[in-house]
Amino acid sequence: MQITSFEQYEENYKKSVENPEQFWGEVAQNFQWRKPWFKVLSWNFKDPEIKWFEGAKLNITENCLDRHLATNGDKPAIIWEPNNPDEESVTLTYKMLHERVCRFANVLKRNGAKKGDRICIYMPMVPELAIAVLACARIGAVHSVIFGGFSAKSIADRINDSQCKLVITADGAYRGNKQIPLKDVIDDALIGCATVEKCIVLTHVRTPVSMLKGRDVWWEDEVKHVNDICDAEEMDAEDMLFILYTSGSTGKPKGVVHTCGGYMVYAGYTFANVFNYQPGEVYFCTADIGWITGHSYIVYGPLSQGATSVLFEGIPTYPSPSRFWDIVEKHKINTLYTAPTAIRSLMSFGEEPLNGKDLSSIRVLGSVGEPINEEAWHWFDEKIGHGKAPIVDTWWQTETGGIMISPIATVTKTKPSFATLPLPGIQPILVDENGNEIEGNGVSGNLCIKFPWPGMLRTTYGDHERCKQTYFSTYENLYFTGDGCLRDEDGYYRITGRVDDVLNVSGHRIGTAEVENAINMHAGVVESAVVGYPHDVKGQGIYAFVINPEMHGEADLTKKDILQTVTRVIGAIAKPDKILFVSGLPKTRSGKIMRRILRKIAEGDTTNLGDTSTLLDPAVVDEIIEASKKY
Repeated sequence: MQITSFEQYEENYKKSVENPEQFWGEVAQNFQWRKPWFKVLSWNFKDPEIKWFEGAKLNITENCLDRHLATNGDKPAIIWEPNNPDEESVTLTYKMLHERVCRFANVLKRNGAKKGDRICIYMPMVPELAIAVLACARIGAVHSVIFGGFSAKSIADRINDSQCKLVITADGAYRGNKQIPLKDVIDDALIGCATVEKCIVLTHVRTPVSMLKGRDVWWEDEVKHVNDICDAEEMDAEDMLFILYTSGSTGKPKGVVHTCGGYMVYAGYTFANVFNYQPGEVYFCTADIGWITGHSYIVYGPLSQGATSVLFEGIPTYPSPSRFWDIVEKHKINTLYTAPTAIRSLMSFGEEPLNGKDLSSIRVLGSVGEPINEEAWHWFDEKIGHGKAPIVDTWWQTETGGIMISPIATVTKTKPSFATLPLPGIQPILVDENGNEIEGNGVSGNLCIKFPWPGMLRTTYGDHERCKQTYFSTYENLYFTGDGCLRDEDGYYRITGRVDDVLNVSGHRIGTAEVENAINMHAGVVESAVVGYPHDVKGQGIYAFVINPEMHGEADLTKKDILQTVTRVIGAIAKPDKILFVSGLPKTRSGKIMRRILRKIAEGDTTNLGDTSTLLDPAVVDEIIEASKKY
């Protein structure tokens, strides 16, 4: 299953395109199935309907836990590094993790959860988060993990959309020198969630919380009432494994659905190959399990391959910007997979935090979340990898389930800021605005995928039509990624950014419509338009143009009020970096806001705005430009 040379990559790639079913059928043999499939793949991108490994039965946790017990039971599965470096780290072997997952699976059953139920998880980055995720999969319940930075309203929207029956949370979370009151936020969210019957609360920060009789129970109490024997529920390959909400170009997040069989095969295969994982190595992905990266490359991918996965509760700069390097040294990390935002942030502190740190254990580096700029790539390569560790610059999405275009460590020749080549089984094409394929090299266009892969989304929860409209209707018979892309003379791919109304802020996808909806909820706001602009650390910042005639002369206070509103509606991750008050927005005569013009202004490039004569009021553009110069 593991590719070890470029010739082998080419051979595998050719086979995967010429005979995908045979290729993926052979890859899938490396996993444990209770019953084999009768058909590897049936699909069409019109409806869309995609089925992988039809008829096969399995449980993903048997692949992540049970199958390792006989030979690797005492091997570390998860090493947890707490927020506070003075606290002890915690190591769970495969045997210990298996026992705890089975025990908590029994807790879920005791609290009424069964196969097919949706369970919301809103927790800090602690071992219990991974345990909760795996326990849901163990009993066939569908987990919906929500990142700890979302507001009560955002959580309520997600719980109601998927009609969750249970919530798993903690009293609070540590994030650097801040404490986040998770249970309080959940309490606010649950006021409007009629489907939730139970809330299981983990003690973590020891802060007082409100516990409702009949609904709220303590994790620590519940595990005392059950044993650690829990047979895994038999699942169909196409049964739902999890829902993960992601922003799109409309105001409402959509629940991307991944299924058991194909997702397991794809997450495991890509993990083993992209990182060239070797038995006994220590692998550290710095993402949060609340995002797809954490699902695929902290939990399911590494554990399915018997790897040792490091889970980190804190942030890269607390208590000092040496924190990542201390963790690398302490746990002798071999693979470090992180985001360009973190790299750029750490670069800004200079070399002092690296002094005296032993990074010699690092063999592979990885980047995820957004395209990495050349400067950050070189810094990562020279200062962290000392020119000896290949950088896998991975391109993929929540919807793809796993890495799609990326170097394979030690195999592919890398190139700064290029995601390089598609993995075996992935068939990317570039198209123009009309959906015509752009062939050859040295070209750019919109990135689509023309053939299914096992890890791809199957639907958007409760709204299949939305899945079809978003991903499969822009271009006929193609999955549209929403990204622009360049293919250079060597056939290497470089992602150039979103081509729709979605921002990529610190690797988090945020829909402009979602932010506009939140800003417009502020009492004084008449209308707003949001665009992205280049940001030194985040990659993209959020620039909001706001019409608010009722400011009473206190612009700064009004800005703070608007930021507070966005935080309450979505969460702090969606707060605009810049707010410019304007008297009007550039609109066509049909009322469409010309975001292209606002984007140029936000970027500080006002020399070439194109034709503004078709606007309803061209003078408004000059006014916005003048105001932006004073900003």
